[in-house]
Amino acid sequence: MERITSIPSAERAMERLDLLARVGSDGQNGGITRPGLSVLEDEAHALVAAWCEEDGMAVSRDSAGNLYARPAGAPAAGEVWSGSHVDTVPSGGRFDGALGVVAAIEAVAAVADDAPGAPLAVVVFRDEEGWRFGEGCFGSRTVAGQVGPVGLARTDAAGVTIEAALAALGLPGPPVDVTLPAAYVEVHIEQGPALDTAGFALADVTAIAGMAGFNVTFRGASGHAGTVPMADRSDAFAACADLAVRLRERALEVPGAVATIGDVAIAQPAANVIPGVVRATVDVRAPSAAALDLLVAAVPAVAAEVATRNRCGVDAVRAWRSEPVSLSPRVRAAVRSAAGSAGVPVAEMASGAGHDAGILAAAGVDAGMLFVRSLNGGVSHRPDELSSEADIAAAIAVLTGTLRSLL
Repeated sequence: MERITSIPSAERAMERLDLLARVGSDGQNGGITRPGLSVLEDEAHALVAAWCEEDGMAVSRDSAGNLYARPAGAPAAGEVWSGSHVDTVPSGGRFDGALGVVAAIEAVAAVADDAPGAPLAVVVFRDEEGWRFGEGCFGSRTVAGQVGPVGLARTDAAGVTIEAALAALGLPGPPVDVTLPAAYVEVHIEQGPALDTAGFALADVTAIAGMAGFNVTFRGASGHAGTVPMADRSDAFAACADLAVRLRERALEVPGAVATIGDVAIAQPAANVIPGVVRATVDVRAPSAAALDLLVAAVPAVAAEVATRNRCGVDAVRAWRSEPVSLSPRVRAAVRSAAGSAGVPVAEMASGAGHDAGILAAAGVDAGMLFVRSLNGGVSHRPDELSSEADIAAAIAVLTGTLRSLL
């Protein structure tokens, strides 16, 4: 392990993560905000492109703004891609997405040095996080042919459509003229505490969980906070709070499942007024289709139960769903072989978060992922997310070996 932890590429990767963190820095709190399909995401893409050109790669982008960097002389057919994204959540950290990009630059450059003309590409997808327009993995979905006029008409909080955001960046938008790769390998921080708890630096990712999102609206009756008796209230927020507790109980009954209410808005809020209308988002995730079915069925059923108990009406509308997807046995075997050659033990685990690798896998690409241990209790989507230089060095070494194996 000593040999791996001292490689210069890991030092360079950490330096580049620091430089990327300056793009969209929130200042004193240390967070980074780079919305998808924004000028700041564009600036981060330009920085990555400059690094790739320094390594002698030819850089291009498609009509949706996804970036590709290929070693000189690399053929277009049968490519093996590696990369991730550089957009962030609001006040996010410096490792989520960006680590997969800087690791890919190092690994692709190393393989190209040994095998000039190898069919490799570093890929940086647009708007993976999805918080701005309400649906993630925009860039990889365009490559998979999944974004049409309805998707382009999605709007952000300011009413800007995806189509308009692309136009503002000088991009015509999908469809994109891109051939899917023969394989795709994505390095990513774990975003959880499992690896650190188990004492592993890396994990071979077996599958990506299925997930679904709902928009739930409770309609009660507003009233004076001091004069309406508790037993007579139709409190929309009480119904929403009840939903959060009951969904937690349901998720705990399904192994590996999670349920989250992440966005709650009270219509016309006031400190001394009983909430009459409350809107909330519900996110449910599970490792299998059968388990996801249970949660998807539970959301409207539980919402109706708590609405009745709190004397409210309710609408629970499913906004989206993505199915669980297994990652490629071929890529997973290459990861384990490379890890063995590098002397790095790897765990096996499923991902509870969505990733571009899942979109490509569902589209028929041999896709795999390599998780890197998250420190600080496994936090992510926060300024204090952290992975160590030693673990990143191990990830670059294993990714390099994996890419060699897949050629």
